[in-house]
Amino acid sequence: MARQLRIEYEGAFYHVMARGNRRNPIFVDRKGGDEKLFLETLGECCKRSGFEVWAWVLMKNHYHLVIETPQGNLVEGMKWLQNTYTRRFNVKHGEWGRLFGDRYKAVVIEDDRDLGVSGEGGYLSTVIDYVHLNPARAGLIDDERGQSLLEYRWSSLSKGYGISPEQRVKWLKAESGLNLFGFSDRAKDRREFVKRLDDRMAAEKGDECGLREIEGQTLQSTLRRGWYWGKQEFRETLLDRLEKLKGSDEKSRDYTGGAQGGDHSYRMAEQIITEGVAHFGLEGGTREAFMSLQRGAVQRVAIAWALCRRTTVAQKWIAQRLGVSNAANVSQQVRRFEQKEKKKRDVEVDEWMEKMRSHIESKVK
Repeated sequence: MARQLRIEYEGAFYHVMARGNRRNPIFVDRKGGDEKLFLETLGECCKRSGFEVWAWVLMKNHYHLVIETPQGNLVEGMKWLQNTYTRRFNVKHGEWGRLFGDRYKAVVIEDDRDLGVSGEGGYLSTVIDYVHLNPARAGLIDDERGQSLLEYRWSSLSKGYGISPEQRVKWLKAESGLNLFGFSDRAKDRREFVKRLDDRMAAEKGDECGLREIEGQTLQSTLRRGWYWGKQEFRETLLDRLEKLKGSDEKSRDYTGGAQGGDHSYRMAEQIITEGVAHFGLEGGTREAFMSLQRGAVQRVAIAWALCRRTTVAQKWIAQRLGVSNAANVSQQVRRFEQKEKKKRDVEVDEWMEKMRSHIESKVK
């Protein structure tokens, strides 16, 4: 499967999650020695990379981080963190080999401060809550037993947001996190911050605890299968960055996969359709341009050919978008179109094909 490109830039926010290999534990010391070792390693990582951590939680076989990268160096910093902790863990326990499973997942988060959002309901704030509510979602903390999330030892709530600045590590942005929710870094406000989370735990039971939906985008599906958490405008900005990454010499051998690649491919498909409508002088907007064409019209087939050769969008999508009866018909028409390539064509079609081929060749080079 193609690997997603890591979108890196100065000041980027990420939700990062990694699991143990085969979902095995990454913290096995019953006295918490491994958790302490991981946090010490994370602190060193922050010094080396400049990472700023806004929230974290350590579970039995995985961890969650909300980090900011002022230097735009997510890959470099995460490589050092995971490799170093793996080496130290293996030395301590007499183990060898990989500790973590597949690649860590990193979802880019829109900065609430750029949106003028304060309190619950923003993109960054929902992820911070999600991380702090993780022990409740896993059933490790239960309000019905009279417990508070503050009792879970291995999260930035108990080790940062719920204690005074003098007691917490310097690399945790707890004060900024409190401010994001409209709280100050005073004892009273810290207690209110914890109470707010405990109230959410009591109101949102089980697997739904900490989940949110914003403008039709669900946090659960995003963190599991998505690649960004933010508004559509934020997505477009990231896709612009992704286009530059794919065109750079350093990253040219890497390709996008999953939801990120899908979004990029559909965006490219719409650009091709817009170019095709303009090239062939079709009337109406890109949604209406194909309605007046006859069945099997060469302009429609030429655009379908370009979509099949330059993108990875599904043929079913092409059929619906271009007004073709079904996906099989798209495949059949494109195949016939290519078989007639050596025969004389309409000048407009020849120019279109040459234009699309030059795009493809530039990508390959």
